[in-house]
Amino acid sequence: MPERRTVALVTLGCARNEVDSEELAGRLEADGWQLVEDAEEADVAVVNTCGFVEAAKKDSVDALLEANDLKGHGRTQAVVAVGCMAERYGKELAEALPEADGVLGFDDYADISDRLQTILNGGIHASHTPRDRRKLLPISPAERQDSATAVALPGHGPVDLPEGLAPASGPRAPLRRRLDGSPVASVKLASGCDRRCSFCAIPSFRGSFISRRPSDVLNETRWLAEQGVKEIMLVSENNTSYGKDLGDIRLLESLLPELAEVDGLERVRVSYLQPAEMRPGLIDVLTSTPKVAPYFDLSFQHSAPDVLRAMRRFGDTDRFLELLDTIRSKAPQAGVRSNFIVGFPGESAADLAELERFLNHARLDAVGVFGYSDEEGTEAATYDRKLDEEVVAERLARVSRLAEELVSQRAEERVGETVHVLVESVDEAEGVYGRAAHQAPETDGQVLLTSGEGLGVGRMVEAKVVGTEGVDLVAEPLFQGSPACNEEAGR
Repeated sequence: MPERRTVALVTLGCARNEVDSEELAGRLEADGWQLVEDAEEADVAVVNTCGFVEAAKKDSVDALLEANDLKGHGRTQAVVAVGCMAERYGKELAEALPEADGVLGFDDYADISDRLQTILNGGIHASHTPRDRRKLLPISPAERQDSATAVALPGHGPVDLPEGLAPASGPRAPLRRRLDGSPVASVKLASGCDRRCSFCAIPSFRGSFISRRPSDVLNETRWLAEQGVKEIMLVSENNTSYGKDLGDIRLLESLLPELAEVDGLERVRVSYLQPAEMRPGLIDVLTSTPKVAPYFDLSFQHSAPDVLRAMRRFGDTDRFLELLDTIRSKAPQAGVRSNFIVGFPGESAADLAELERFLNHARLDAVGVFGYSDEEGTEAATYDRKLDEEVVAERLARVSRLAEELVSQRAEERVGETVHVLVESVDEAEGVYGRAAHQAPETDGQVLLTSGEGLGVGRMVEAKVVGTEGVDLVAEPLFQGSPACNEEAGR
């Protein structure tokens, strides 16, 4: 009997990429591939790349080169690039990086098994010529669903597949195979983006916005809960637009309570929210629905009006602070995080001071700060009034220091609060760590529990915050051995 083909998936970038990797894993396992964790134990190492900013692209190239170094020293025979960077650059990446034995775009995902076998056999699969994926779907959102089946949409794998195709039990098995045993999993709510932010290239290679049908999202969530998942995080490029192409822009407000009622699930989290699209009804649902985290991942990017307009965005400091006041009037313990770009073309000293004014008043739980750099193919790359790299670096360091100080202060404000912590790691030496409702995976800090007696991964624990370590919290469990909590703190 021939030895099974082995494949390892190395995932970089955001949670959306993680979902895409698990879809690829499902397709490969269904076709007889054996999934292994370490690239050195795989016949083929598949690197799911990120193509967002220069630092992420460098990390992707480094990962491909690292995997290539395994060839000739172990089992690895081929290294293949997939993901956003592969889709964005196609042939150009293949020519610039001959160490990659294949560069596969999104259109190759449905035939990933055949593509890898061809490459493993020494054949060549021609890399694609990149195209603007926004042009693959109709301009009108209302007409997109009928065209969606003809367009590759990673992470939109069908649910209720024929028996044997999906690598899991149950009638609701999606085209997905979990790659770790974490009690948290992301669920793709939609793909693409219709916004035209002048600094962002994502819509050009991820395409126009298109929602998944609520039934698919709900059934995939049920399947994940059957696999032991306790928290799902809804991801897309813009969750606030969910449903606009299905005829109901308020569809998220009705979907969230249904997701929260899935048996076995303890928490539902929504990421990637656009401040300009926040609706009173959505705020109400996010702050009042049991098991839905009062968590707001708001993409502010800046707060000075002139900079925001140059970014093709909306709002200003006072409007953003009003939005935060509205949220906290309904859920005082709500978590809020955001990202900001400093050094944008034309950003003045007054603009920077306005951003600092916002940060000083916003009381954000987590802040990401990035220095502006040109992204090819974006409108901002053509702008005049570019700041010197040294100025951008100085502003980045300055605002980063301020952000670090402010998020530590915000953490200290939470001392004395009661939080509900989902346990994610239990280690005799390291201790017991988890996350509260205001903390998303990997980005927003964590909670160290002072006692781990009787606790296991996946357990929801009520605890009192007794200290901080920077952005992280230290909390004392209140009811060891108590049933899982049904509601989030702050309601």
